[in-house]
Formats: sequence, structure tokens, C-alpha cells
Amino acid sequence: MGEAQFGVRHVIGAPVAITRLSEQAIVCMPPRTAKFTLAEWKLSNDQRCRNTEDQQQLADRVLGESGRVRDETAERAEIMKATTDRRIEERIGDIEFNKNELQIQRKEICLELEALSMYKTRLLDCLASLQANALTICRKCLMLRDGRIGIDLVVDEVESALQQEITTILGGQSLLRRVLEQLNEQMRRLRSTRYLLDRDLQYKQAAIDLDKTNLSLKPTDLCLSVYEGYANLDPANISADEYNAYSAKNIQMAAREVTSARPIRMFVDTILKQVIDDLWNAYKKCNHAFHERIEDTKRAKAKLEDMHRETTQKISDMQNNILQLQKALADKEGHTALAHTRLGKRAQRVGAELVRDPPGQALYYECEMLRHSTEQLQQMLHEATSSLRYLLQTQIQLEEDINVKMNTLKIDEVDCMTLRETMDYHSY
Repeated sequence: MGEAQFGVRHVIGAPVAITRLSEQAIVCMPPRTAKFTLAEWKLSNDQRCRNTEDQQQLADRVLGESGRVRDETAERAEIMKATTDRRIEERIGDIEFNKNELQIQRKEICLELEALSMYKTRLLDCLASLQANALTICRKCLMLRDGRIGIDLVVDEVESALQQEITTILGGQSLLRRVLEQLNEQMRRLRSTRYLLDRDLQYKQAAIDLDKTNLSLKPTDLCLSVYEGYANLDPANISADEYNAYSAKNIQMAAREVTSARPIRMFVDTILKQVIDDLWNAYKKCNHAFHERIEDTKRAKAKLEDMHRETTQKISDMQNNILQLQKALADKEGHTALAHTRLGKRAQRVGAELVRDPPGQALYYECEMLRHSTEQLQQMLHEATSSLRYLLQTQIQLEEDINVKMNTLKIDEVDCMTLRETMDYHSY
């Protein structure tokens, strides 16, 4: 006992070694517990049994409640999932309905744009034809008619009709350009509306794809995650009424643009018909003026040609007349010489024979008459020569006038009318 207290350890087969107190291994022994009575032991066992029974009953209630809550929450989750799925399907149906309505309006807009594009092509063709064909031809006709010469270079009904036709063409071009501007503005509005519809359709298709993806998800999928952020999980700030109003507004706007675009086509048809009718009227009026002027020129030319033929005949007659007058003068010279010779010879009588007898008087009167006749013939020859000169000048003037009329007829009937035959006004 004493050895144990001082830490003396005995090892079999080894010498006893005594260590210092600081190197001894001190073992602390717990104090001896108090002993219980039998009554306490029975009480403890009974209490333990009651506690155990209470815990078992509590556990049974928790197990029953847990099963009920588990079944209830599972059923609620299924019901909520089914309700959500049904709402998503209904939402997909609503979006697809609005999408179909938008697609119908978009198709109407595309058809209207295609129709307006054809009308725009008609307007551009008409403008190009008026500029390159009609206006150029009218201006060229005016330029060609400036090539008339002499008295035919006159401001006549044809020139006034050409100026009026040019004014009509320019007015028609101005009117068609204004209509084209309105048409382009309407097409721009339709394209803008189509862009808005395309964007709305894109958003609706994306929403449909997202809801279909959500509808296909299952609770057992591995791609699911739980949101643990602080921001609101549902950032939607547009109510269903606002959404429906927005979709209805887009549909109504598209329908309104299509409705407002259709009267423009009728307006373009009316304007084209009016312009073409005005151009045809101006064209016919100008052609009528051309035909009247050509007929007047032809009549004037025919009259000048008749006068030229008559003048040529008169020149020929006058030339024959001059030859006959010259021949008559030559004949009178022989008679005059004969009469003068006879008088000269009778003047050689002598004495009482140099008497003023009837033969002498007759020769004297013959000489006077021959002189007077010669003077008359010379006067007539002078007048005939002057008349021939005037007739020749008139003939030259008539030929010049006929050439002027021929030049005018070539310009009006050949050049201008041939050009005007290429003018084509159709309904485009």
C-alpha cells in the first residue's frame, strides 16, 4: 500500500526502481458513487417505461401526421402542377390565337404591299414614258417646225396645240409625282407596321417556345434549379388586360393601314385614267391641228402650182407674142421703107408735076399710119417685154413659195407626224 502511494513499481525479473515525484504517473480515481434503494430502482424503471411509451405514442402521431402531410402536399403539388400546366396550355392557346390574327394581318399587309408595288411600277412606267417619249417628241416637233422658212414660219394653231400638249404632259407628270409620293408614304407606313408585327410575332413565338419548354419539364429532370436570389423571381409588370390591349392595338393598327391603303389603288387608277384621257385629248387636238394645217398648206401649194402652170403658159404666150410683135415690126419696116421710097421718088418730079395729088396724099397718110403703127408695136413690145420680165419674176417667186410649202409639208406631214405616230398613251 505504501509502495503504491509512493509510485514504486515492481517488475518481475527486474530490480525495483524508485522514481522522483515529478516523474510518477498519477492516476485520479473517481469517488465512490452512492448506492440507491430498491424503491428508487423500481421508480426509475417505471418512469423510464412511461417516458418510452409517451415517446412511442408521440412518434406514432408524428408518423401518422407526416404521412398525411406528405400525401396532402404531394396531392397539392400535383394539383398545382396540373393547374399550372392547364394555365400554360391556355396561355399558349391565347398567344397562338393572337399570333394567328397577327399573321393574317401580316399576310394582308404583304399582299397590299405587293399590289402597291405593282401600282408604283405603273406610275414609274407612265412617268418614264411621258418624259422619254411624249415630252421629247413634242419638243422635237417644235424644234423641227422652227425649220420652216419664209412666210410659213408662222405662229399657227399647231404650235399652240403643241404648247398646250406639253403643258398637259408636264401637268400630268406633276400630278403623277404627287400621287407617287403618297403611294411611297403609304408603302412606308405598311412596312413600318409589318416590322412591328414581325417583332410582335417574334416575341410571341419566343413566349410560346418558352411555355412549351416549361410545359415539357418534369420534377425529375436534372436541369432544374432552385432560385436563391433576393430579386423578385417574377419580374412581369404588364397585366393581362394591358397585354390584350397591346395585341388588339397591333391588329387594329394593321387592319387600319390595310384599309387606308386600298383606296390609294383606286385613286391611282382614277388619276392614271384621267391623265391618259387628258393626254389623248391633247394628242388628238394637236393631230387635228396638224391635219388642218397640212391640208391648208396642200391647198395653198396646189393653188401655187396651178398659178405656176398658168404663169408658165403665160410666159410662153408672152414670148410668142414678143416674137410676133418683133416680126410685125420687121414687117412694118418694109412697108415704111416702101412708102418712104415712093415719096422720095415722087419728090423728084419737076415743074407743075410736083403736085399734091391723091397718090401723094395717100402715101403721106400711109407713112403716118405706118409710123403710128410702129410706135404702137414698139410700145406693145416694151409692155410685153416688161410683162414677160414680171411673169418670170412671178414664176421664180411661185417656185420659191412652192419649195417653202414643200419644206413645210415635209416638216409637218413627214417628220412631225411620223414622230407623233410613235407616241403611245395606254393605261399602264
